[in-house]
Amino acid sequence: MMSSSSDPMTERLLCSICLEVFSDPVSTPCGHNFCKICLSTYWNNSQDCRCPNCKETFKQRPDLKINTTLRDVVDEHKKKCDEEQAEVVCDICSEGKLKAVKSCLVCQSSYCETHPEPHLRVSGLHEHMKGWRRTVLKWMQQYAVDVTLDPDTAHPELILSDDEKQVRHGDIRHKLPDNPKRFDTCVNVLGKEGFSSGRFYYEVQVKGKTKWDLGVARESVDRKGEITLTPDDGFWTVILRNKNEYDALADPSVSLSLSVKPLKVGVFVDYEEGLVSFYDVENRSHIYSFTDQSFTEKLYPFFNPCTNDKGKNSEPLIITPVDYNQ
Repeated sequence: MMSSSSDPMTERLLCSICLEVFSDPVSTPCGHNFCKICLSTYWNNSQDCRCPNCKETFKQRPDLKINTTLRDVVDEHKKKCDEEQAEVVCDICSEGKLKAVKSCLVCQSSYCETHPEPHLRVSGLHEHMKGWRRTVLKWMQQYAVDVTLDPDTAHPELILSDDEKQVRHGDIRHKLPDNPKRFDTCVNVLGKEGFSSGRFYYEVQVKGKTKWDLGVARESVDRKGEITLTPDDGFWTVILRNKNEYDALADPSVSLSLSVKPLKVGVFVDYEEGLVSFYDVENRSHIYSFTDQSFTEKLYPFFNPCTNDKGKNSEPLIITPVDYNQ
């Protein structure tokens, strides 16, 4: 995803998995394009072989070949961007109108030629992993919203903090009004504010927990009885079970192989693009993305701290302020 000020050509050359301009682009049999390493990693972490965009399933894993035509287009575009220079104010030293090179296609930052290595390599398109991880995270963080928990939706066994930023499961079922908004069987709670357009982002600390569910839910989801967390049922979620078993609850669910256990999870939504992405904030790594979804009503941040499991899962889920210096 790019900001509205981004070059339209650049947007057309973005991989929907890493949100960066294609590197060694490959094409699926259904006609969608991705970075070779991104698609390979996506399939390695999935139980089946599907297109991340349209979800078409392939009986056999396609033999990925570089799309040389698209690669040539990308290379030409990179060359053009690298050559572009403008008289702008340096984002580091703020000195006058200095000859600078646009560094980051996501944040649109510019730097003097006297600053050879700012937070990214100075070039039209940065390709190294450290660069795009930090850049993508910072780009998403600009859409951070202030999320608080809605007690009217909270299951009666959930305990919310006074500031409505933390939720954990208790052992006692409190006597609360059974209003239509309240979950009565699954220990779920929603955020107070819903979003029906644009982009939004929030971060949740999951440190110390052995199981949890996080994501977004549409306004009309079932609140009563047993609930299935799938996009068809109005939920876009990633879950943890048994301390280290992570799944994206697509249909069917996707088992996720994470090299590092996330301590804080960032959730990003682009309503118009039909995108819900999950990131390991501290490791600056992508966890999973639901792509090419169709949203037609308000989406609410969704939380399930899961049962406390006799104290083994007693830590709360904590909505944390975004650290822009991360």
